Amino acid sequence: MASVDFGNCFILTLLCLLSTFFLFLFFFKKPKKNAFNLPPSPPSLPIIGHVHHLFSSSIHKSFKKISSKYGPFLHLRIFNVPIVLVSSASVAYEIFKDHDMSVSSHGAIGLDECLVFGSYGFINAPYGDYWKFMKKLITTTMLGPQALERSRDVRAVEMERFYRDLLDKAMKKQSVEIGGEALRLVNSILGKMSMGRSFQEEKVSEFSVKFADLTKKLFLQQILRKPLEKLGISPFKKEIMKVSHGFEELLERIIVDYEENVDEHQGTEIMDTLLAAYLDENAECKITRMHIKALLAELFFGAGDTSSNTIQWAMAEIINNPKILERLREDIDSVVGRTRLVQETDLPKLPYLQAVIKESLRLHPPGSLIPRECLKGCKIGGFYIPKGTSLVINGYAVMRDADSWTDPDEFKPERFLGQEEKREKVLNFLPFGAGRRGCLGSNLAYLAVGTSIGVMVQCFDWDIEGEKVNMNEASGRIFLALDHPLKCTPLPRILNLLPTSL
Repeated sequence: MASVDFGNCFILTLLCLLSTFFLFLFFFKKPKKNAFNLPPSPPSLPIIGHVHHLFSSSIHKSFKKISSKYGPFLHLRIFNVPIVLVSSASVAYEIFKDHDMSVSSHGAIGLDECLVFGSYGFINAPYGDYWKFMKKLITTTMLGPQALERSRDVRAVEMERFYRDLLDKAMKKQSVEIGGEALRLVNSILGKMSMGRSFQEEKVSEFSVKFADLTKKLFLQQILRKPLEKLGISPFKKEIMKVSHGFEELLERIIVDYEENVDEHQGTEIMDTLLAAYLDENAECKITRMHIKALLAELFFGAGDTSSNTIQWAMAEIINNPKILERLREDIDSVVGRTRLVQETDLPKLPYLQAVIKESLRLHPPGSLIPRECLKGCKIGGFYIPKGTSLVINGYAVMRDADSWTDPDEFKPERFLGQEEKREKVLNFLPFGAGRRGCLGSNLAYLAVGTSIGVMVQCFDWDIEGEKVNMNEASGRIFLALDHPLKCTPLPRILNLLPTSL
């Protein structure tokens, strides 16, 4: 049976629908010709504009290709909806330095009722009282510097368990899937930090993976919301909401179990603060049970999937570069020794490990596209961007821009030990976004990724099938992942590193 490409079929269907005079006249009025002095626009198709670029296997690569040909600051048209595409480090710098407040919105919500990126979530919440309240709560109880300091021992215990699990598989000569092991580690850390105890990590991880596989459709639902609403169709809703409802039911059971076993936690976790605000009629900001479930879903999906994939990408690059692996080990053995595991407090003394992680993030950013919306008209790069215009900063393109980076497609951690990334008036490294709406979990990500990579390099050799890891990207995702999961067999390098404390 011949295979059918979903993107091409969808475009063909839209073309048939929109080719009629009725739809053209009443739904898609001809846009005014650059009435606002918008950036230049590449050639487009009648009626649908540049929508075909959204249905490539990798949107970030498709956007990078047209930016390379037509310029790093472009105006695209999705039907009659304007989008400004940014692929320039200097323009990104101007946006977040001079217009951060004006672009403090993530834009339209694709599906209001969806648990992730929906109207109850934190990530896409409008910049206002609710978002400020939740940011303060998250920072003070979980992800801020003081909160991370308080929970350091929690992460250390989980990292020791991670090491023991890998060692057990190594002694049995079992292969492991690095991404899966990393996802379980990160979600276990998040669970202990948010609720103070274990929960259903495996099932949460399953839903995190399912949502990650839907990120492209979530992005398309957000970008195409206005024209799709006019047509009265929602081609992605059924699939997305099936996953959303399943995740919501699981999180409700976890919350109920938490409430029924209140004596098992100390009252200092973020869950206690959320439940207190939910029950308090006079709370600073009234939140519902759906707000709590949405925050947990975005926490486990956002932090869990992105951190585990960052670990997987970094290990793949390290395995493919034996000299980098050798230098990492020399640094770790020199600073940490061979009698204990790498700890978070060691990371500032391991600049080459930090450089390896940053270089992996540069080449394989967790979120390749950074959406924003202009809350008011502003002048950027010499062009006027009107209120309500969607901005898409292509972080993938910015961090591979030859004008900002030497040999941009090469894995060279040494560039972060020098001054290459510290150029004036450019923003060429933004794996976690930028500005006031940048990722709040970046500090935790650096800690979790740094210690886990450190432990895997310090304690094991890694045997793979073939000579090199296949570095092809999976299609259909905005959060980048390897096309083929990284499977390796760990070989013990150092035994009995830990006291029998677990």
